Amino acid sequence: MAHAKKVCVAVIGVGNCASSLAQGVHYYRDAQAEDFVPGLMHVDMAGYHVNGIEFSAAFDIDQNKVGKDISEAIYTAPNNTYRFADVPHLGAKVYRGMTHDGLGKYLARIIKKAPGQTDDIVKILKDTGTDVVVNYLPVGSETATKWYVEQILRAGVGFVNCVPVFIARENYWQQRFKEANLPMIGDDIKSQVGATIVHRMLARLFRERGVKLERTMQLNVGGNTDFYNMLDRDRLESKKISKTNAVTSQLDYDLGEDNVHIGPSDYVPWLSDRKWAYIRLEGRTFGDVPLNVEHPDDLAHEMTEAFIREESVTSPGAGDVLEPSNGHKMQTTVD
Repeated sequence: MAHAKKVCVAVIGVGNCASSLAQGVHYYRDAQAEDFVPGLMHVDMAGYHVNGIEFSAAFDIDQNKVGKDISEAIYTAPNNTYRFADVPHLGAKVYRGMTHDGLGKYLARIIKKAPGQTDDIVKILKDTGTDVVVNYLPVGSETATKWYVEQILRAGVGFVNCVPVFIARENYWQQRFKEANLPMIGDDIKSQVGATIVHRMLARLFRERGVKLERTMQLNVGGNTDFYNMLDRDRLESKKISKTNAVTSQLDYDLGEDNVHIGPSDYVPWLSDRKWAYIRLEGRTFGDVPLNVEHPDDLAHEMTEAFIREESVTSPGAGDVLEPSNGHKMQTTVD
């Protein structure tokens, strides 16, 4: 196999998402570009193979993860995603990150902050030769995400925003990255075949087949720290907007706020890193006859998202929001 072009990646938040990404990079390191590889849409993207992803650093506040190599931290509790690969020592350390609003009231019950001050993020990104930073902060980390974006701009590196904090869709941040000649992808990563993309396709199917969608909902429950964190409803505003817009954008008419409910619903510990989603659509078809569709999903949550993250960090470009990548990979995209 020819040597792929390299891209050095740092991650913010060493949770289940970072674990899936790191495991995936190792698991698919020998994948052949000409093969149909389960789990990947593109083995090679513009000369960047999966094995071209190298981890340079990570940032977290959990005392059980800070100071460890990424390869060790990704398997540290409360992470509970599937372990499908044994990642070797990467020589990339987890540094003490910034807290701000990144630790909600529920996660604070199970995560103890590492002692000491926030490490010099800008210096670390520069010293490690980082090309791209991937944001995996918990839902609701509005202030923390924006603080990290400022450090990323100062360091002069690209940004992939996998969380529902609106950065890439906002003109202010678009202009900042354009002026710095840096690429940005966001916001809020899509799953491979997750609840929202299935819901989107069903809504589009209704419209394309002449069915008037009148009401719809999507209820999600899961057992990982993502769902535990989202028990704090005050942290959900951006998440609900992101998921709702991803579905209603498939229609050319307004359903009305009271006729759409999409968002996280509850935390069920025994589900671990699985997510159960219940989708229902109600509409009218030929002769105004009611047509109702129900669809349950049982998903390995982080597994369905990892392949998208691998493609996102290898999407080349500079100086702007990468709009084709955005629409393909993100739930909230550029208007």
